[in-house]
Amino acid sequence: MEVTTALVEKLAHLARLHFTEEEMIAYTADLQNMISFVDKLNEVDTTGVSPLLHMGDAVNALRPDTIQGSSSSAEALANAPLADEQFIKVPKVIKK
Repeated sequence: MEVTTALVEKLAHLARLHFTEEEMIAYTADLQNMISFVDKLNEVDTTGVSPLLHMGDAVNALRPDTIQGSSSSAEALANAPLADEQFIKVPKVIKK
């Protein structure tokens, strides 16, 4: 696959990125190098090699999932800086 500046411009547009001309040339070369590396990896014969699921043989030591106590609604509302009878009030963070 050939990486061209037109392809990089299209990808930049889709990602809403803006590059200078020098950055565009550098990113084109970098992407071409990455594609060439992947093409090189595709040349390797992997028949009989099982897929790698984990980087090491270590097994996660997870604790058992047990039910533990929690705060009641009244306790949670009492600790909130701003609340009404049922809900904790928080500042609005989403703007329209």
